[in-house]
Amino acid sequence: MENPELLLQPPEVRLGRLEALVARGVANDAGARAALLGTEKRPVPRVSKVFEEYEVLTKDEIKELSPNQLRVWRNSRMRAVENLASVVTDKPVNELTVDDGINYTEWWRERVLNENMAVKSANKDIGQLSRMLKDLSIRRRLNIPEIFRGLRLRGQTERSRMPFEPEFIQEKLLADGALDDLNEDARYVIYVVSETGMRPSEVVNLQEDAIRLDAKIPYVKIQPDGRKLKTEDSEREIPLVGVALAAMRLRPKGFDRYRDKSSSLSATVNKFLRVNGLRPTKDHSVYSLRHSFKDRLVAVEAPDSLIDSLMGHKTYKPKYGKGPSLELKLKYLQQIAFNAPASL
Repeated sequence: MENPELLLQPPEVRLGRLEALVARGVANDAGARAALLGTEKRPVPRVSKVFEEYEVLTKDEIKELSPNQLRVWRNSRMRAVENLASVVTDKPVNELTVDDGINYTEWWRERVLNENMAVKSANKDIGQLSRMLKDLSIRRRLNIPEIFRGLRLRGQTERSRMPFEPEFIQEKLLADGALDDLNEDARYVIYVVSETGMRPSEVVNLQEDAIRLDAKIPYVKIQPDGRKLKTEDSEREIPLVGVALAAMRLRPKGFDRYRDKSSSLSATVNKFLRVNGLRPTKDHSVYSLRHSFKDRLVAVEAPDSLIDSLMGHKTYKPKYGKGPSLELKLKYLQQIAFNAPASL
């Protein structure tokens, strides 16, 4: 606590610090006096140390991340801080200026123009830095200026993933033998995603106790299980029908090969689809199956609340009641179920 702030405290706080100096026998220690009497300036980290400081401040926020989620979370923010330090020099963070923010944004603009970097990547990087600096400023009382206000890049809209047509899924992806050259775990994940609309990361992280094949209505329960879900609404139950039920019966304990390795799963599947001509366009990926799932529910006139419940979407609406039952979910999933490959 610096001296101006200390002087605003009640007299007993200041007296307590004087007593502490005497009680601990450090009344003649210049460093101790400076620290307890407020004449020591608050330490200010340099730009290169922003992530280290931020990680300490957010321990409560990241405690539920799985090892892989934590790795991804750390790497992107560490990289952003390294980029910033290289562009604006490794100065104390309270010496950052709006000019530094403009210079950094222009550095990213040059990369977008000359290195084919995506605007989305630039804005994600800038957004992470803005959040880290803001939290550090507030929690450490450093008065760091908001150097990135109004400086996001424009000019590129994010394209949503293209959904597969239901006929393509049934006749191409689910054709007997179409996925035989793909390892079994990856193949079964495709089957489950196509029939349930689950995120690939949710499928590969299913634990044995979340797979209820013996229930009256077989279902899976998406729950944290050692990792943080994308949103609070992602925790949900989904009945198993068609190819998803057949696949989960072959993996009743889950997908050990890709547990906490969803990026590896996506890379493997997307490469397979590309190499084997199973992407109608370059904008299609394994995640497109999730978009197809929603379109198929809309086609059978499923209620919006049921679609949101199955998709695990954040609705920003007040929560009333228990939500759609397994029986109601099953009613609509049976209407859009695919026919399983003969060999499954």
